Amino acid sequence: MRLAELLADSGLPAGVFNLVTCSRHEAEHLLVHPDVQGISFVGSKAVGWHVYRTAAAAGKRVQALTEAKNHALVLRDAPIRATAQRIINSAFGCAGQRCMALPVIAVEEAIADDLVATIAELAAQRKMGPAWEESTELGPLVNEEHLKFVRGWIEKSITEGATLVLDGRKPKVPGCEGGYFLGPTIFDHVTPEMSCGWEEVFGPVLYIKRVANFDEGVEMINSSEFANGASVFTQSGYYAREFARRIHGGMVGINVGIPVPISVFPFSGHKSSFFGDLHVMGRDGVAFFTETKAVTSYWFDEADLRGEKVSTWEGTISRT
Repeated sequence: MRLAELLADSGLPAGVFNLVTCSRHEAEHLLVHPDVQGISFVGSKAVGWHVYRTAAAAGKRVQALTEAKNHALVLRDAPIRATAQRIINSAFGCAGQRCMALPVIAVEEAIADDLVATIAELAAQRKMGPAWEESTELGPLVNEEHLKFVRGWIEKSITEGATLVLDGRKPKVPGCEGGYFLGPTIFDHVTPEMSCGWEEVFGPVLYIKRVANFDEGVEMINSSEFANGASVFTQSGYYAREFARRIHGGMVGINVGIPVPISVFPFSGHKSSFFGDLHVMGRDGVAFFTETKAVTSYWFDEADLRGEKVSTWEGTISRT
């Protein structure tokens, strides 16, 4: 709403940008209305799939960005503390409420204990508070309903058998006692049969899966139905290249948290993270909102004007 107000105040002509608040019933009409040429959607997998099928069947171009469960693979040669710092920023930034957060890491068993201990140590030091305070490192969740949702996933993770390493369910934030805060929460020994390691939680919760080696880590990450982004932490150029080549993900990072490319690059989710053909941002984003045309022109020369030649390109044959 505020964005629409600012655009109007800036002098944008009326009708160029329109904000319509509505229920799903009105939205259904927009998906098939003849005046709508394209749909750009962000939401859940189920709704995104419905939007894509409905609008595409009506002849619309569609880009539907849905869910994610981004993974990072930490190899045994990765520097422990530097890697842990980058994982924490990626996992707990924006309280984990972003599609390019890092909710899962797969770590080689050889360094798992040291890495988990370091991540827990650093995560416990994150300063919680309101977003308007410059010193705040972890803000609140968006509302009470979502706080209950994430807490429900924490309870379910415990029930499924994951090891609770750091519990953020009882945070103390002076002056914000009624806020929707949840501290950094970390689970270790998350196994493939646990749904908590595959479903999107969208909160400050980090799940740790242990793998024997690089190949097992890549195979585990690629088994996810979502494929927004993935990262690898390593000092090996060979494994970095192999990861970039073999991993199934639209945005790949090497020794960085889950990468969010700047606007000149495409935001390229794969698998069930995206339905459509042209991704957002980059050349794809421009092409999605553009209708192109090709103009073929020819100017008559003197011979044309005298009728001395006729080109067969125009589908005629000179009989003179």
